[in-house]
Amino acid sequence: MEFRVASLLFDLDGVLVDSRAVVERTWRRWAARHGLDAEPLLAVAHGRRTRDTLEAVVPHLDPAPEVAWLDAAELEDLEGVVAAPGAAALLASLGRARWAVVTSCGSELAGRRLARAGLPRPPLLVSSADVPRGKPAPDGYLLGARRSGAEPAACLVFEDAPPGVAAARTAGCPVVGLATTHAAAQLALADVVVPDLRSVAARPDGSRLLVTAG
Repeated sequence: MEFRVASLLFDLDGVLVDSRAVVERTWRRWAARHGLDAEPLLAVAHGRRTRDTLEAVVPHLDPAPEVAWLDAAELEDLEGVVAAPGAAALLASLGRARWAVVTSCGSELAGRRLARAGLPRPPLLVSSADVPRGKPAPDGYLLGARRSGAEPAACLVFEDAPPGVAAARTAGCPVVGLATTHAAAQLALADVVVPDLRSVAARPDGSRLLVTAG
């Protein structure tokens, strides 16, 4: 499938960086501290803000201190964080093209993970602190499009999690789903689903980018 777009909007974890090991390790540590089963948390954590995951699964807990603990733990633990397959090559091919990261984590953590993975910091970064609502709400992708200077329909989103795909869809963006952390069937709202970024190529096409996925 081909897309002719003005800007690319990338989710971070599971798209540009593989941080699954540290995410799951952190949630398991947190659950053990509270004597909880980590599996319900892990089932919904990928692609969501930490606060939203806590409020969905353990609404009886005050989220503020728990978010602080989880954020601090993730900032300190970068073991196993690597570039996702195809990410470095695709970003290197973009040149001066407009692209951004729209992530459910904080800006400091995003920067650390990108650096650990050997990937460049994006020209634009939308983090969890920049929007009132996290994915699956469209706020992040709407802000990413606005900061890119393009209409949402002209911004191609890359997502690996159902909440992120839903957020991009609601924002009005075309979506490439990456089956890196979820089965392809769970990303059915995407325009196309590919295994990872090795199946994506981009080249300049006038003032826009021509992106091929598949």
